[in-house]
Amino acid sequence: MTDQVDRILEQWHREKPELDVSPMAVIGRLSRAALSIESRLAGTFAEHGLDTSSFDVLATLLRNGTPYRLTPAELARESMISTSAVAQRLNKMEARGLVTRESNPNDGRGTLVSLSRVGKELIEKALPDHLETERAILSPLSSEEQATLALLLSRIGGTAL
Repeated sequence: MTDQVDRILEQWHREKPELDVSPMAVIGRLSRAALSIESRLAGTFAEHGLDTSSFDVLATLLRNGTPYRLTPAELARESMISTSAVAQRLNKMEARGLVTRESNPNDGRGTLVSLSRVGKELIEKALPDHLETERAILSPLSSEEQATLALLLSRIGGTAL
C-alpha cells in the first residue's frame, strides 16, 4: 500500500539518489499520525467544551489524587503544557469555575491550583470518551503491536521535553 510519504520518498530518490532519506519514512509518518491524532482528540474534547490543554490540566489534577491540588510549576511539569502557557490557561479555567487558586501556605508568594467540583465532574465525564477515542485510533494495531509501538516511541521520545 502506497501513501503520501512513499511518494515523497520516491521523489527524493529520483532527485537526490545520493542521499539516504530513510529517516523521512518514520518522521513523516509520525508527523502525519500526530496531526490525525490531535484532530480526533480535539473533536472529543470539544464535545465536552474542552481543548487539549484544559483537558490535560484537569486530568493532571485528577490523576494526582486527593486533594487534587498542585502548584502551577508542578502542573507544568506533570502535564503536557508549557510553563508559559499555564498562567493563561489557569485564568480561563478559573473563570469557567473548573479550577480554583489559593495562596500556598508553604510558600507566601506561591499559589495552589485545585480541581473544583465542576472541574472534577467534567473531567470524570470526558475521560471515558477520551479513552474510547484513543482506543479507536489504535484499533488497527493488535495489543502486542501497541505495546511494541509504545516501547519504540519511548526510546526516541525519552523524557526530554
